[in-house]
Amino acid sequence: MSYKEGFEGFQSAFSQEPKAAKAQFQSTSRLVEGLTCEAQSREFSMIIDEPEALGGSDQGPNPVELVLSALGACQEITYRLFADKMEIPMTGIEVEVLGNVDLRGFFAVDDDVRPGYMDITANVRIESTASDEDIARLKAAVDAHCPVLDIVSNKTPVKINVEKMAAKQAAE
Repeated sequence: MSYKEGFEGFQSAFSQEPKAAKAQFQSTSRLVEGLTCEAQSREFSMIIDEPEALGGSDQGPNPVELVLSALGACQEITYRLFADKMEIPMTGIEVEVLGNVDLRGFFAVDDDVRPGYMDITANVRIESTASDEDIARLKAAVDAHCPVLDIVSNKTPVKINVEKMAAKQAAE
């Protein structure tokens, strides 16, 4: 089965049974050493770290870079699926995502500055023989249905629970 057939199958199934569309994704992470973290999603592991300029050891992308990567990849996937669904020819796509952050917010220098991105710009380059009108229709569909674009564009309720664990004893 192609991903287009799978996409259309999900559309049909979820139209008939909306409860079946509910899904939960999970990620766990732990601080390994310094500012280096190891994250796990399904069977995939990733090292997350800060660049040396921000006190890390630069062993992997930092969390705010991962947000940009997630947006770029989600855009590419959503463009692929909707181009096929809408029968708009597309032979390639790449997305460059830029985010501007004022680090005074993260470092508690100015409480009036938010710690997250001030703005994000995604530059989407599509390889296609489609008309400009078809590309505009495709962009509108992607803008309306890209999950990560929705997450970063709209306020998502987030609940943070904190649990105290027993401290590990140092080896003698």
